[in-house]
Amino acid sequence: MNAKQIVGVAAIVLVASTISAVVAYRSALRRTHPEFTKVASSSGSTSQATTGCADFHDAASHIGETGCISGQLLRVFTSRGGNTFLDFCENYKDCPFTSVIFASDKSKFGDLGTLEGRQVEIKGSITMYQGRAEIIVHSPQQIHELQ
Repeated sequence: MNAKQIVGVAAIVLVASTISAVVAYRSALRRTHPEFTKVASSSGSTSQATTGCADFHDAASHIGETGCISGQLLRVFTSRGGNTFLDFCENYKDCPFTSVIFASDKSKFGDLGTLEGRQVEIKGSITMYQGRAEIIVHSPQQIHELQ
């Protein structure tokens, strides 16, 4: 083996071990902390403070976690493709958090329009999509309307 081949093999081993370490870390984090308990101080709602959900403005700080995001649902929008978006901001493009129900799961839900204007909690895996936090909703049990 020449020097270039050795460096190439070392780089492959380094990348593989880094990926393995990240996967193991995230897997352990999900097992030990299934739901985070940070409560946003800016929420202003006492019912949110007792639930352990983070305000949707703070969702980005929880990317990679499985948890709960809360806020007032301003709009339910279904795209031409059949995907339904739960919007927490007037302009969804400027919102720090989004939630989506894919068309393949839509039949599991009733009339989501009844949630417009209501305080809701959405539970699930918080991921990054197009620069903002997102929860993909697969079942009605992930959405809870606050009274």
